[in-house]
Amino acid sequence: MLPKENRLNKYSAFKATYHLKHTVADALFVLYAGKEKTEDEKTKIGFVVSKKIHKRAVKRNRIKRLAREASRLMLKNKNLKWTSLIFQARAKALDSNFQEVYNSIEQLIEKAEKKF
Repeated sequence: MLPKENRLNKYSAFKATYHLKHTVADALFVLYAGKEKTEDEKTKIGFVVSKKIHKRAVKRNRIKRLAREASRLMLKNKNLKWTSLIFQARAKALDSNFQEVYNSIEQLIEKAEKKF
């Protein structure tokens, strides 16, 4: 489970991250990156899976669980440079397993580091 200090919860934080328009995407997710952090801040991560992806909450929550675990492992191994990240799922994420989700998140973070 993602530690509490690394969860993006507030509507205003989501809105601020979306407003910056720092995005990268692949087949499974769209990544919105927030502003760069200072040394004492921690990276907060949020996940969005809309009802357009699947009408059942069980399916949407499965995608979020996989993405949370992949991002938790990523935070443990890597020091990220943003204050906030939002992963927005795409329809292909429904059929993917954990390894595909992990690889997708890893590639998106690498893309974002190069781009921003």
